[in-house]
Amino acid sequence: MFDFLDSGQYDLLDAFWVTVKLTLYSAIGSLIWGTLLAGMRVGPVPVMRAFATGYINVVRNTPLTVVIVACWLGLNQTLGITLGGGTFKDMGFRMAVFGLVAYTGTFVCEALRSGINTVPVGQAEAARALGLSFPQVLTLIVLPQAFRSVVAPLANVLIALTKNTTIASAIGVAEASALMKTMVENEADALFAVFAVFAFGFIVLTLPTGLLLGWVSKRVAVKR
Repeated sequence: MFDFLDSGQYDLLDAFWVTVKLTLYSAIGSLIWGTLLAGMRVGPVPVMRAFATGYINVVRNTPLTVVIVACWLGLNQTLGITLGGGTFKDMGFRMAVFGLVAYTGTFVCEALRSGINTVPVGQAEAARALGLSFPQVLTLIVLPQAFRSVVAPLANVLIALTKNTTIASAIGVAEASALMKTMVENEADALFAVFAVFAFGFIVLTLPTGLLLGWVSKRVAVKR
């Protein structure tokens, strides 16, 4: 049933390595972008609050496939933005990361905003009374506690991001789901085995992540 694994025709490890890189780069970018959005959402500048609110409401309610295809067709094909030089494959990878960051950052922002709401208002008011500016209050007082409060929700966002990388195949990125589609076409007599292999691969990627971050969440939780 699993003879196709020994044929050498399919490079499963390389396909899953692309998935891992997509997840890693997108997770880092989403954390940065989501934190910036959260800062704008709770900031004192009305224009920034309005931008962040509008951006989050629009992007969160847009299918991820539409976001990634729009990045490829709109930014790359129409506007000629490549985010650096490289081959077609590399450009597709970068556009996929860009789309995943643009989309997942909104969920990171909302998770962080819920954590910010758990920080007692009195702490921020005391910091402002001492002369700290809003950026200082946010980065030194509020965000450290907010991050500790939302490790578990951020773990769920990371797991969802790992599974969402399969959408990158829509613009030709050779990650795991793209290889699965090829194998489904070529191995019609072993469909169950193909699906089982890729399901197991994603479980290996996501289950340890959930367990590890769940443990971290308990260790760093803020005691109220």
